[in-house]
Amino acid sequence: MGLAPYAASDAASRGRRHAEPAPAYRSEYQRDRDRIVHCGAFRRLEYKTQVFVNHEGDLFRTRLTHSIEVAQIGRSIARTLGLNEDLTEAIALAHDLGHTPFGHSGQDALNACMKEYGGFEHNLQSLRVVDVLEERYAEFPGLNLTFETREGILKHCSLKNAELLGDVGRRFLEKKQPSLEAQVANLADEIAYNNHDVDDGLRSGLITVEPLRELQLFGEQYEEVARRHPQLTERVRIHEIVRRMINRLVVDLVEESQRRLRDSRIGSIEEVRQAGRPLIAFSDPVREQSLELKRFLRSNLYDHFRVRRMTRKAERIVFDLFGLFMDDPRLLPPQFQDKLRTVPDDRARRGRVVADYIAGMTDRFAIREHRRLFDPIELT
Repeated sequence: MGLAPYAASDAASRGRRHAEPAPAYRSEYQRDRDRIVHCGAFRRLEYKTQVFVNHEGDLFRTRLTHSIEVAQIGRSIARTLGLNEDLTEAIALAHDLGHTPFGHSGQDALNACMKEYGGFEHNLQSLRVVDVLEERYAEFPGLNLTFETREGILKHCSLKNAELLGDVGRRFLEKKQPSLEAQVANLADEIAYNNHDVDDGLRSGLITVEPLRELQLFGEQYEEVARRHPQLTERVRIHEIVRRMINRLVVDLVEESQRRLRDSRIGSIEEVRQAGRPLIAFSDPVREQSLELKRFLRSNLYDHFRVRRMTRKAERIVFDLFGLFMDDPRLLPPQFQDKLRTVPDDRARRGRVVADYIAGMTDRFAIREHRRLFDPIELT
């Protein structure tokens, strides 16, 4: 299937920050994807949490499995709409590279720690990972990804930060839209985490089926599965419902996006950027169903007392580690101390280096590091 005229293509790419010869047997966006898959930050996603801390169970989603699921959903949507699958996949696989340990609670704690030093936001940190922090290549820092992949990683950004980011920040200042591939990856992320948090929440026992049946998106699929397959075990029934929920959202997203593209008469990627609104979207009724599910998960799963207990412990670990490293940066590993030697008294610089170190930790490494530094019995 050929690319639609409004899809991103290698030929029209804005290129890389550091010029490189074109790849021999891959597209530019395939090269981006491959670099992401092989980088250390991507491997660490295996031990970074979605909702549940990594050691709480082997079957719960991690940032790695979530990113793979987002890529799968994104590719399916991109293929149907005639968009660039490789670019969509690269953005999807990279979108969480900058996430802290302990999910959003870790990010909130690190942002509070960094309040005086520019704050912390995982979206910006993902871009920082691929632009600066990964150290793998002789001729440039980071992964040297294409503009289009970097743009897609940066889903949202304050105007203050956008002014500092050069090319990828400009669209926020000019109020332009990102590529359709970036828009697809963004909504594939939403589809994946909402529906898979339902699965993990039910598996954990923190939420139950009965209140979920009151939600239109879940309830309609529940009734259909019960009617067609009354003899299913509970576990298979849940898988079947979640599968159908994802399909419902994907189909609606494709059909509404096709309608918007047709009605807007979009004929190029530049026209996509100039459009006054996103062109990849759910219909209004399905958007409301998705929001209803999100509100349920917020009230019943993310704010569950057991999750809140984990959240408070995670915040304590991040606050403790940040405070200790800021007070005595000699406790940092040598490669992070080296980054401070040229400006040893710059508190903002020290804060950013400490934040880079903590953000790169996995859940279990952060727990071990905290134990090593704060447990009087743990001497190594």
